[in-house]
Amino acid sequence: MPGQLQREIKQTKRFSSLEQEASLSIERTAAVFTHAFADAMKPHGITPTQYNALRILRGAGEAGLCRNEIRERLISEVPDVTRLLDRLEEMKLIERERGGSDRRLVNTRITREGLRLLARLDEPVTEIHRRHLGHMSADKLKTLIDLLAIARRSG
Repeated sequence: MPGQLQREIKQTKRFSSLEQEASLSIERTAAVFTHAFADAMKPHGITPTQYNALRILRGAGEAGLCRNEIRERLISEVPDVTRLLDRLEEMKLIERERGGSDRRLVNTRITREGLRLLARLDEPVTEIHRRHLGHMSADKLKTLIDLLAIARRSG
């Protein structure tokens, strides 16, 4: 009897292993969540990765962060963080400032406009999380978090 994922993707053959099924299930789940998240960001003119960068900078406060610190904190790896920040700066959502003695150091901070945008997105993002995961108990969510952390460590 085919499992849930097999039915969802209309696959008739069995998976070659439980590891393959689990991996594809993670990818499928991430795709569903990412699609919903991207749809919520689209009317505001930003991508999920740009949203993530803005949240990182909101958390950093007035001190801001340099490009590499932002890159290290992003959920998804991006090939060119400078370009990501360029776009956010063009939209007036962030500002960058060169360091005093070391001109190579560029500090990035979120602007008031960036903070206003995040404030408008806070509730819709919370609702996305509730819609996708709110039906699970706290114990199941903690187990899921732990299992996913274990899976990431093996890579």
